[in-house]
Amino acid sequence: MEIGLYTFGELTPHPDNGKPISARQRLQEILAAAKLADEAGLDVFAVGEHHRLDFSIAATPVVLAAIAQVTNRIRLASAVTILSTADPVRVFEDFATVDLLSDGRAEVIAGRGVFTESFPLFGYDLADYDALFEEKIALLLHLNAAERVTWQGRFRPALHDAPIPPRPLQHRLPIWIGTGGTADSVSRAGVLGLPLSLANISVPPARFAPLIDLYRRNGTQAGHSASDLKVSVATHLHVAKDAQDALNTFYPHYAGYFRNHSPDPYRARDISRAEYEQLASPEGALFVGSPQQIVDKILYEQRLFRHQRFLAQIDIGGLPFSKVARVIEILATQVAPVARRATAPP
Repeated sequence: MEIGLYTFGELTPHPDNGKPISARQRLQEILAAAKLADEAGLDVFAVGEHHRLDFSIAATPVVLAAIAQVTNRIRLASAVTILSTADPVRVFEDFATVDLLSDGRAEVIAGRGVFTESFPLFGYDLADYDALFEEKIALLLHLNAAERVTWQGRFRPALHDAPIPPRPLQHRLPIWIGTGGTADSVSRAGVLGLPLSLANISVPPARFAPLIDLYRRNGTQAGHSASDLKVSVATHLHVAKDAQDALNTFYPHYAGYFRNHSPDPYRARDISRAEYEQLASPEGALFVGSPQQIVDKILYEQRLFRHQRFLAQIDIGGLPFSKVARVIEILATQVAPVARRATAPP
């Protein structure tokens, strides 16, 4: 199993003084975290996209290109690219460039997005939410397969034998479908034969097992091989030597994250300590505890999903970078080796 990290680079007010760090400092810390993750032997570092003043990352490929220059082996992905409000030609060219700069380590995780501020920002109608994604993922796959493209659709000008430079170092860019667990997204990924990235931060994981089965069933019925139907699971995580210390340390940052960064700023969530601990229970969505507890939970989900990749968001709610670095160290040295051995093919 691959073990990695993802971040949205949010700018959360500190729980003590109410002040967030600057966007500049946040980006510098993200580069430092990626470098640490690479040196520690983690497998993936993914970067999300938001178009709000309380987040520091809007230009995902730019950040990934910077990370490529301070890392050597770790895979670099978006998490997610909001394809519905992007030009697939620009997305392909940007990520092909990251692929060249990183010696073939770039991936695209394409999604529709829970945060919808990019729709009015880039002149798209939310009423076209599904149709935009369906057309644009088809075009992105076409661009990935051919150096010159002829294409016509509804939402962008037609292409007539258009050259699509540059070509990535990899034969084709890995393109995943990112979802929060909607049946339409899961079914689409299976029919297209694309790997599926499931983000789950609040739902008991067992509820998603039928959707993962649906994904694989649709994929095999569409003629795709089982090896193409990969699954990644993403969630929030905090690990410390002592389980109670992990729970106590992470709670104010976790609660602050949801209080300050709701997709709808008028519907901010207050998460009680009781709800938090329920989410962190052995069969809950939140990964908080000792290294052994994190391993046990990864293996619990692996039995449910048989997934090939696990991604953790660890730097949320203004968690100080010193603690982020310590989580990376523990995850890489005490969790990942055990999880990899336990999930290795016989």
